[in-house]
Amino acid sequence: MPEPAPQTTVGAPARIDTSKPHSARFWNYFVGGKDNYEVDREIGDHIKEIFPGLVDVAVTSRHFLGRAVRHLAVDQGIRQFLDVGTGLPTADNTHEVAQRAAPDARIVYVDNDPIVLAHANALLTSTPEGRTAYLDADLYQPEKVIEAARGTLDLSRPVALMILNTLGHVADHEQARDLVRRLMAGLPSGSYLVISDSTATSEGMIAASDAYNSSGAVPYYVRGVEEIAGFFEGLDLVEPGVVRVPEWRPDAVDPANSAVAVDAYCGVARKK
Repeated sequence: MPEPAPQTTVGAPARIDTSKPHSARFWNYFVGGKDNYEVDREIGDHIKEIFPGLVDVAVTSRHFLGRAVRHLAVDQGIRQFLDVGTGLPTADNTHEVAQRAAPDARIVYVDNDPIVLAHANALLTSTPEGRTAYLDADLYQPEKVIEAARGTLDLSRPVALMILNTLGHVADHEQARDLVRRLMAGLPSGSYLVISDSTATSEGMIAASDAYNSSGAVPYYVRGVEEIAGFFEGLDLVEPGVVRVPEWRPDAVDPANSAVAVDAYCGVARKK
């Protein structure tokens, strides 16, 4: 693997607008974090009145991250993770879960949001054996993301690409699929793709999405389950396939209730 790079960020925080809701802060509020403002809590409380189930989406999606990372690190021997669309640090971030299971794991976080960048140092802890890094980079430039990640990850060995609750920000579904394909094209055989996103599977979720998109925040578009499944085209899905997030390999470590019918689907798949 490459020599360890300094645990530093690329870029500098700027352009933080606290007058409008923000998806990372909004999500942070829903999962019990403290990195949010009144404007985020106001739209969050409004959406909870419209559709209380969105809180379950946020919480169970976070639990899915933990289960997926543990499965890949423990059962599949994956030691490298590329987390695109990182969001604000909370409990059990990707590197914490991965390095508990495999202390030598290396994790690269990617986001281009000044709010996330301002909190990125919280993501840069690591075991002595492992490594973490944060890249201020853009999902819409996948080749540049892969090239920058090369400074920390050995791209001749498998990598788990994590894109959680992020692709909904890409309005055009075909563009979102293309971005996923291009990211996976830069990773070797044996790599994995991990995706979760909110879905247009109830009137309540659609209404919540409409309310959020009307708030002035960067829009987030909920998709059909078949569209989520389309992101995994050409890859080998891991059982149980594309399912609601609480239903993906629930285990005793995870407090999520697999019977909760949340409007969010996920999947994990292997590159041949």
